[in-house]
Amino acid sequence: MHIHQAELETVCGITSKLPVNTQPEFAFVGKSNVGKSSLINSLVNRKALARTSSQPGKTQTINFYRLNEAFYFVDLPGYGYAKVSQELKAKWGKMIERYLKTSGQLKLVFLLVDIRHEPSGNDKDMYRWIVWHGFRPVVVATKLDKINRSQQEKQKKLIRSALGMEAEDVLIPFSAVSKQGIAELWEIISAACGADRKAEEEHK
Repeated sequence: MHIHQAELETVCGITSKLPVNTQPEFAFVGKSNVGKSSLINSLVNRKALARTSSQPGKTQTINFYRLNEAFYFVDLPGYGYAKVSQELKAKWGKMIERYLKTSGQLKLVFLLVDIRHEPSGNDKDMYRWIVWHGFRPVVVATKLDKINRSQQEKQKKLIRSALGMEAEDVLIPFSAVSKQGIAELWEIISAACGADRKAEEEHK
């Protein structure tokens, strides 16, 4: 998909009221430093739409990026950063839960995990939490360029097993360096947008 317009439209802090959007939303969540900003920038082909940082825990807000005036990418706060207080972690958790519960336009949740490692306890909790809220997350295994090709299948199986993914659940390996995975992710997003438009037309 060609992105001709991309802008950060809304930033929501812990006490902010979430926006009531009328267009599809696609949420991205993962532990701090897993590569959420790099994935979003790669998808929209921008270098710095989403801010990347060497400091884990940088994303402390829910950021709504409007694309092509047609849909939104929603960047949720990173989790699992050890240097953040338990109180702040709890508040971030409530922010994410409030969004998952109240967004009327959320179509898909992309859960990012590091392909080099078995999913952490936080990753597993987040996967179960998303499923509990009624979504089947698309799992994006980041940092693909950091492992050998011969390791890829083993690591994908490890991630599927650790998260308890069903056979039909989608896992897409992704590299911000080679851009592998971008085409598959856009296919999923485009299909969800197309299904949404079809549903609207049927209700007219």
